[in-house]
Amino acid sequence: MEHELVELRKHISSQGILVQDLMTGVFRELEGWNQSSSDVQKNSEIPELQDPLPTEADDHKIFLDKIDVLLAEHKVEEALEALDAEERNSPDLKSSVDTSSTEGSTYRSVFLKRKALLEDQLVEITTQPFISFVELQKALMGLMKLGKGPLAHQLLLKFYASRLQKRIEALFPSCSVCPKTYPATLSKLVFSIISSATQKSGLIFGDNPVYTNRVVQWAEWEIEYFVRSVKENAPSSETASALGAASICVQASLSYSSVLERQGLKLSKLILVLLRPFIEEVLELNFRRARKFVLDLVVADECMSFSPRFAPPLSAFTTSSEGVLVDSGIRFMCIIEDILEQLTPMIILHFGGNILSRIGTLFDKYMDALIKALPESSDDDTLTELKEFVPFRAETDSEQLAILGVAFTIVDELLPNAVMTLWKQQSESVEPKSGPAENVMSSPSTSTEFKDWRRHLQHSFDKLRDHFCRQYVLSFIYSREGKTRLDAQIYLSENGDDLYWDSDPLPSLPFQALFAKLQQLATVAGDVLLGKEKIQKILLARLTETVLMWLSDEQEFWSVFENDTCPLQPFGLQQLILDMHFTVEIARFAGYPPRHVHQIASAITARAIRAFSAKGIEPQTALPEDEWFVETAKSSINKLLLGTEGSETSEVDQDHINLHGHIVMDSDDDDDDDSDSSLSSVESTESFASASMGELDSPRNFDD
Repeated sequence: MEHELVELRKHISSQGILVQDLMTGVFRELEGWNQSSSDVQKNSEIPELQDPLPTEADDHKIFLDKIDVLLAEHKVEEALEALDAEERNSPDLKSSVDTSSTEGSTYRSVFLKRKALLEDQLVEITTQPFISFVELQKALMGLMKLGKGPLAHQLLLKFYASRLQKRIEALFPSCSVCPKTYPATLSKLVFSIISSATQKSGLIFGDNPVYTNRVVQWAEWEIEYFVRSVKENAPSSETASALGAASICVQASLSYSSVLERQGLKLSKLILVLLRPFIEEVLELNFRRARKFVLDLVVADECMSFSPRFAPPLSAFTTSSEGVLVDSGIRFMCIIEDILEQLTPMIILHFGGNILSRIGTLFDKYMDALIKALPESSDDDTLTELKEFVPFRAETDSEQLAILGVAFTIVDELLPNAVMTLWKQQSESVEPKSGPAENVMSSPSTSTEFKDWRRHLQHSFDKLRDHFCRQYVLSFIYSREGKTRLDAQIYLSENGDDLYWDSDPLPSLPFQALFAKLQQLATVAGDVLLGKEKIQKILLARLTETVLMWLSDEQEFWSVFENDTCPLQPFGLQQLILDMHFTVEIARFAGYPPRHVHQIASAITARAIRAFSAKGIEPQTALPEDEWFVETAKSSINKLLLGTEGSETSEVDQDHINLHGHIVMDSDDDDDDDSDSSLSSVESTESFASASMGELDSPRNFDD
């Protein structure tokens, strides 16, 4: 304790000495200051002599010191006004004036350095992360006053680009949570930023075309980045959600771009060019998925539901094939509906033709698969890849007709209605609008193209129908032993009487059997294709056409008549012409206009007349009047229906001939231009000279 007291006394003593020395120094300083102030006071009595006039250099120094203070305090507005006023008052500071004196050149150099410092401060203000637009606008206006308009505009675009980038980065995590709505949200964000930048550019910089072009270029860069972001964060392209997201993206982008076009930014074409490859890729992979779903019968996606509205019209064709056929039709329509539900009006407007084409291609593949389900399919190489796609075979007539019924219901009702409903909605949503976006390009889904698509579907269905008819007719023409029933020998009988004098002339036995077989098929079709009278008529007419087309092209049949050693009689020509008239009447009786059947029959008749004429038989003397053939053919149908004279046909084919009790279609009694035209007249051959097999076999639209 005593030691501490001693140390404290020593410390106090040393502090006292320091205080005394400090006071002594202060007194000396005060004495010197008083003496100097008295001298100044004496000199101030004659200021005019003591203080000279301030020089220009002194003014420059004072001004520069003032600017340095303002810059140090970041008072950029005051510094800007001071620099602007100094530049207006000093012509030497303008770049267009050359300074002659060294002093002026030095001041100008120092002045420009101060302007550069102010410019740097303004640029630094624009790069602040949380700057408001009011502060940004002041900084940009300041740069424009400094003559840095291009730099100011560049900083404006950089400001909006930075803001857009931050918002996009904040949006990225939601793309996996809401993949379908992500493109729409991103589109709204991008185009709203572009719109704001365009408005502010016009507000600050006016309508200068240089700045306007820079805004357009910047907007194009941002849209390219937007499209890349959509592609990189979109769902898997083969899923329905990817198609939905792509459709929404197109819809939102073009809708927002129409708003920008009112501001002078025409970006719709660029958007379509950038999005087209992505949309086409999504469509391609979605229709590949659809093909696997329909043809490979793969399991449906969990998100895909089977629409119950397709079951009633298709379930009527359920046969003993365990419903696989009907199931395939329902699957086809469900996958089409699943794709159509993802489409938006804008994607239909600009990609409708592409979508229709892909639907048509998928329908072609489905028809090929159904063709493979029919017996004795052709060896067409294009169908070999579909062998494993068909899990059922149609063996009976009812099963084969069920295939045609399912296909016809899809092509004539379900598929066109589904597409047309969506296309009408698109038309209603687009037509009221008159914005520029709708005029970017003409709609690919015009009425003409839609009709072409319908014809394409009909053509594809005709392939299935014609394949059925061809196989059905061949099974009739050729016996199980491979022998043909339509043999030319039936027209070479030497004992045949003149038909004109025959009290009961009838078609030849094979054509009587053909009529009976068609009647039998009509009965089955009446049950299987109940309510589908249109396809029933088409089938029966096409079957008669197919018989005649086979006969027209069967060279072995014609070689018998054209053989020089083969004797021909008038009876054979009469019988052949009666058979042709009979075939025409079969088509007419089925309720179908027989014009095309009449064409083929006329070509066959003309060829037969030429063959018999070459053997010395005169048609004018050997053949009765044309009306006789027409009336005989009609009466033959009535006789066969009544069964009064049809017992002989049982000798030809017991399995196919049953003329009693079958349901047939009502006869069409209206007068047709072809009804009384002669199949036997030589003059008629010219009008049907082009009736070749290639022409006659071409698919046609049978719509009434």
